[in-house]
Amino acid sequence: MKVLMVLTSHDQMGDTGHKTGFWLEEFASPYYAFVDAGIDVTLASPAGGQPPVDPNSDAEDAQTDATRRFKQDTEARKALANTLKLDSVSSSDYDAIFYPGGHGPLWDLAEDPTSITLLEAAAGNSTVIGAVCHAPGVFRHVKGPNGDALVKGRKVTGFTNSEEAAVQLTDVVPFLVEDMLKESGGEYSRTDDWGSHVVVDDNLITGQNPASSEDAAKAVIKAIKG
Repeated sequence: MKVLMVLTSHDQMGDTGHKTGFWLEEFASPYYAFVDAGIDVTLASPAGGQPPVDPNSDAEDAQTDATRRFKQDTEARKALANTLKLDSVSSSDYDAIFYPGGHGPLWDLAEDPTSITLLEAAAGNSTVIGAVCHAPGVFRHVKGPNGDALVKGRKVTGFTNSEEAAVQLTDVVPFLVEDMLKESGGEYSRTDDWGSHVVVDDNLITGQNPASSEDAAKAVIKAIKG
């Protein structure tokens, strides 16, 4: 079994001068869930090479068992430093595609034609698609096989408006994930801020926030193993 993990290449938080990227926990926990399940993991990003890590996710108070394991894992660190360019991969080669969050995807992957095409091909082939926290934002322009928005009429979750307000970035991000999912016709649900909440709708699996990343990955594993 093979999973493609797609990471952001965007490292600027709007025009604030602050750095962003992908959220380390949202990469590390799913990565090890997949690896420990015997799944072959490929990493890709729009620019290829080393994707930017959100500095806040690398702070001491944001560390988890998975992030600490990653920092000691030479092979995994090498793989992350050498992600494939997104336009060099095909969804048909994978059993699932998984997008970790962090704020970066709201700027690049949500608007990236290659990512949109990849996701539309995956949806057309009923490939399992997973996204956690801000990463459901990548569905913003993605159409399902019927031509409607991918999330229209489907149960989804993602980073909440109140969680965005709590990190004081409501007026910085290009759009709010919760609002976008609802406006696109998704049947959005959530739990309390920062609690784990994963929604499975056939081959579409979404997680609300960093606390949901491992559970979202486990749901993807369950889906591809049948």
